[in-house]
Amino acid sequence: DESLGPAVEAVLRRVMGHIYVLAVTHIEEGAWTGAGSRAVATELLGALVRAAGCGTVAELLRGRKEEEEGGFAAVMGLLRPRLGKDTWKRNPATKHVFSWTLLHITRPWLSQHLERVLPASLLISDDFREENKVLGVHCLHHIVLNVAVLLCLLDLLPPTSPCDEVLQLVLTHMEPEHRLALRRVYAKTLPAFVQRLGILIARHLKRLERVILGYLEVSDGPEEEARLGILETLQCTIEHAWPRMPCRLPVLLKALLKMIWDVHTDQGSTPEPVRAALLQRATECLILLDRSSEGQVKILLEGVYSCCEENRVQECMTMLIVLFVQ
Repeated sequence: DESLGPAVEAVLRRVMGHIYVLAVTHIEEGAWTGAGSRAVATELLGALVRAAGCGTVAELLRGRKEEEEGGFAAVMGLLRPRLGKDTWKRNPATKHVFSWTLLHITRPWLSQHLERVLPASLLISDDFREENKVLGVHCLHHIVLNVAVLLCLLDLLPPTSPCDEVLQLVLTHMEPEHRLALRRVYAKTLPAFVQRLGILIARHLKRLERVILGYLEVSDGPEEEARLGILETLQCTIEHAWPRMPCRLPVLLKALLKMIWDVHTDQGSTPEPVRAALLQRATECLILLDRSSEGQVKILLEGVYSCCEENRVQECMTMLIVLFVQ
């Protein structure tokens, strides 16, 4: 409380983390709790929040004011030794205290604590037990949704660590996502994940292909940020995993040609520079697919042009072939 004297405030700061961990350990149902212990834990946590002059647990953890340091760093300082590779399973309550605490830190405060929460989330999600995988993925999902830029995750992952889990999570949420703002964020950051994985992107081709097809199909507005990002992703994917492209040629070629046709016939509000950028990136993808399939794309394009009598289709194919041979 603001009326507490300096001495009491100093003592409270020193014990706050310990009281918090004790309370949260018993606040939810578990093998180590009972109705009585949960009631006492809830009362204890409430008293701690009030004593700190805060209105909520989230405020206690992040601080009452922007310049004020909350209790999250102290709590994580206590949890970190218990969340190591060889220690996190010794006390089954620890992972739940970590998860419960993490979910109370949201944007924009979570960004500054990424190095504290990401390793533990990845560790838990990588466990063989299903309940731990689910809990870990739940933590990673919260991190992804509350970090301003997804690329921060890549910056924090050491080069030797597998970022497969993070990409898997991103793709899992990209596939059903229908909100255009989130689709743009995801699509713009995806190329960096592909570049980071290199040839290892081949592990994710099945799901990545579904995401690419879905995002190519839907226009996301005048600037087409999602489509442009996904075309860059496809280009990077072909460059790194070109031996795996011939078997995917029919599906990818069909999606690219459909998008090119949509752009070519669009009478909407898409600015000309954006249309040109879409066509250029799509053409670059076609060229890379052609090289990886020993000229099959060019043969198929010439076949479409020769057998189609529809003027607009011929016009589109002519434009494409001109771009293709430039």
